[in-house]
Amino acid sequence: MESFSLVANEDETDSSTTIRSKVNWKQIATFLVLTFVLSWSLDLAIYLNGGLNNPSVGIGLQLQMLLPAFSAIVLGMFFFKDSSIYCKTNHTTSRWFIWYFLFFTLMYMAIFITTSINPSLLLSLNSLILLPGILGLILLIVLRIVGGKESFSSVNMAGGKAISWLLFGLGILAFAGLQTVLSWFFKMGTPVDMAMLQAQAAISGMSYSVFMIIVAAQTLILGPLLGLVVTFGEEYGWRGYLQSALIKIGKVKAVLLVGIIWGVWHMPIIWMGYNYPSQPILGSFLFVLYCIGLAFILGYAVLKTKAVWLAAFLHALFNQSISYFMGVIYTPIDTATSFGIGWPSIIVLFLITLLILRDPIWKESED
Repeated sequence: MESFSLVANEDETDSSTTIRSKVNWKQIATFLVLTFVLSWSLDLAIYLNGGLNNPSVGIGLQLQMLLPAFSAIVLGMFFFKDSSIYCKTNHTTSRWFIWYFLFFTLMYMAIFITTSINPSLLLSLNSLILLPGILGLILLIVLRIVGGKESFSSVNMAGGKAISWLLFGLGILAFAGLQTVLSWFFKMGTPVDMAMLQAQAAISGMSYSVFMIIVAAQTLILGPLLGLVVTFGEEYGWRGYLQSALIKIGKVKAVLLVGIIWGVWHMPIIWMGYNYPSQPILGSFLFVLYCIGLAFILGYAVLKTKAVWLAAFLHALFNQSISYFMGVIYTPIDTATSFGIGWPSIIVLFLITLLILRDPIWKESED
């Protein structure tokens, strides 16, 4: 028995060493340090300039979403020579979008700095900021057509099939809708003022029903597509790079670790009162748990489809649908203790996680 135990321990040690050798922890650490330094420095700048009352906070929050991919791309293009996007070896058409994304992020930085110094420019610059996102989406489509599917899938930026976008998208909408129904059933909020919405419809010259249909279409269909380049900023960083880099330690462990890191990354802005204004400290820890659950859903989508752009779409759709149902249908009294983004929704997310963990894909090798 002692001899068997000794051999088993040696095998486990060798196996563990092999796994560690396959994971480039130095590159991962470099990515995390750069991402957190850039992101938390931005959060500090927001805090020192009025926090969430800073007129430029909306631009700042979108900029923060771009920084994980910005960090991964800068390192992958110029420093990580084994990266599929290394500038001297990547000759696919995808490289033009990658360069554009760097420009896109730097443009956001410049606008945030400019509007923070001179808030009077916010209105004019804010009206223009949507255009580069649309141009990025058009460029992406054109490059995908010209270069073919392989041009993006070879650099871990695959788009995925339309049916995947439809099915996973319906799942996200069902989840967001369920939160609203449960919040209403357990009386955790208040219905949105219908008179206010009717007044807005009257101002726009539309009937109430037509107005609500247009608002829903703009929020749940157009909004996620227009925000795709921005949410790509998080998804390529967290799912495209980090999840892929950690996958050799095991899929469940990798996704769990990404979820924890992703949640901690959000903490400073939540401490300022974002998402959980009445309980920012508790909310920051709740959001780590929330991000773990959401990481399993988005990570599962990427594992099933290999499509980072699908994750970007689902991320955008999730943000838009939660905002829509909470802002236009039924508003929680306390976001920390209600369905939506509070602890009851964390329970729902974990139940969904247990369900998707039954898929055999979690046990399949990545070879």
